[in-house]
Amino acid sequence: MARKRPDELRSHRWYGDPGLRAFGHRSRTRQMGIAAEEHLGKPVIGVINTWSEINPCHTHLRQRAEEVKRGVWQAGGYPVELPAMSLSEPFQKPSTMLYRNLLAMETEELLRSYPIDGAVLLGGCDKTTPALLMGAISMDVPAIFVPAGPMLRGNWRGQVLGSGSDVWKYWDEKRAGVIGEEEWAEIEEGIARSPGHCMTMGTASTMTSAAEALGMTLPGAASIPAADSTHARMAAASGRQIVEMVWNDRRPSHILDERAYHDAVATVLALGGSTNAVIHLIAMAARSKVRLTLDDFDALSRQVPVLANLRPTGAHLMEDFYYAGGLRALLARLRDVLHLDRPTVTGRQLRDVLAGAEVFDDDVIRPLDKPVWPEGGLAVLRGNLAPGGAVIKHAAAERRFHRHTGPVVVFDGYQDLQRRINDERLPITPDTVLVLRGAGPKGGPGMPEYGMLPIPDRLLKQGVRDMLRISDARMSGTSYGACVLHVAPESHVGGPLALLRDGDLVTLDVAARRLDVELSPAELETRRQSWTPPAPAYSRGYGALYLSHITQADEGCDFDVLARHDEVTEPESR
Repeated sequence: MARKRPDELRSHRWYGDPGLRAFGHRSRTRQMGIAAEEHLGKPVIGVINTWSEINPCHTHLRQRAEEVKRGVWQAGGYPVELPAMSLSEPFQKPSTMLYRNLLAMETEELLRSYPIDGAVLLGGCDKTTPALLMGAISMDVPAIFVPAGPMLRGNWRGQVLGSGSDVWKYWDEKRAGVIGEEEWAEIEEGIARSPGHCMTMGTASTMTSAAEALGMTLPGAASIPAADSTHARMAAASGRQIVEMVWNDRRPSHILDERAYHDAVATVLALGGSTNAVIHLIAMAARSKVRLTLDDFDALSRQVPVLANLRPTGAHLMEDFYYAGGLRALLARLRDVLHLDRPTVTGRQLRDVLAGAEVFDDDVIRPLDKPVWPEGGLAVLRGNLAPGGAVIKHAAAERRFHRHTGPVVVFDGYQDLQRRINDERLPITPDTVLVLRGAGPKGGPGMPEYGMLPIPDRLLKQGVRDMLRISDARMSGTSYGACVLHVAPESHVGGPLALLRDGDLVTLDVAARRLDVELSPAELETRRQSWTPPAPAYSRGYGALYLSHITQADEGCDFDVLARHDEVTEPESR
């Protein structure tokens, strides 16, 4: 493809016209202290920054934006920082998933409505990565992603702590009486020690790694710890790279094809990655006009082993992964299942990006003949309880639950769960199947991370640390246990989960990929006839918009109006 001329830049429509409006654009740019020779005829690069003082994962992105801009200036571009909504996983309620599509909309509209030729996307906290990419994919201007990077490993009394995973672990130990308030307070102080997102293979590291596998970051970008000086250099290099991408018109639509999404799914599975990646990648693929389904995940899961020995499936943390060679090293070991001839943001093919990648610790990044788990860490389930599908991270569950039948105890919403889980009158034993409904995309609302249902205190004190749990919710990528998630369709819209009653027998069979309740079709239909739809959670505002347009988990939980494949409408000159 021929290199663009300055008058072919998208921003030229704002700055290059001889009329009145361009006069206004140029004069207002001078108002900001930017001389004509500094920006006219140069690519305008939108630096979409999700920095916020309420998002600890992104506290360093204010500085990283400056480093990105330095790279843009060095390469002859004109950077413009545009703040965007920050989806702070630790603080935002009821769920950042409720707002993923809002950030995707904001990103798309920022890029559409301003004179932007290319974009650098700064994010990393769980939903931020897919949201930024979804918006950039739909707008389809040249774009590169700068991952926020994982925080440094935690520490407590000589033990390495992993964010999220060890929260759940030690919370159970506290409820069981194994540790006390003093130890709990020490863990609170030692578990998160630097800027950056979770350093386990939770949703954040899973999705930034998927972004790199897709070819949307510089090589090796996703594995660099946030506090490492290499991270700052990567940000500046990304600024330089986007200018070259604009001149050569290298857009997401040129990079993100069926091969890219296949390789991203394979990467997630080899990492033992978060179940949330299933929802996000399906939504991202739809924006790219690529059909990706639950069955694609399951088919690849039977072929791709877990090679990354990272918590919660394994033993190590992202800092160890980086020093062991990082994602490039893992991808090099997966090369036989990857499409090596596909393009990346660098302009080079994946095979060239992986050239020279080396593993420096075979325990952290396992050889193919010594995997952490012989198949991918996720399994997709279907049956009369999940006709639209459900997922389980079976590699992070006790193996005895891979084939299990038990009576259910049903909770209607998270408040009911919190109120009754320790009610000793409930017939809960280690074989009971705990069911949470009313926690899906519409019912949650926003499909909160409630799926790792708490085990009753009395069972924890008996030494029980895992039970079979089923919900239409999600769970944190740092969570673990025998948790069946994303049951579709959700109970709020009349899915079979809504029809369960205490004592019904449910069977999980991971090998057969089945999730069934022992009820006849006639009995299920009788119960359906007596089911009453719950009232919507919102009647106005963004919540009402969300409820009107959100799709189910197996469709990616995108808005139906955003997943359409209509051509982008450019703003008219005025």
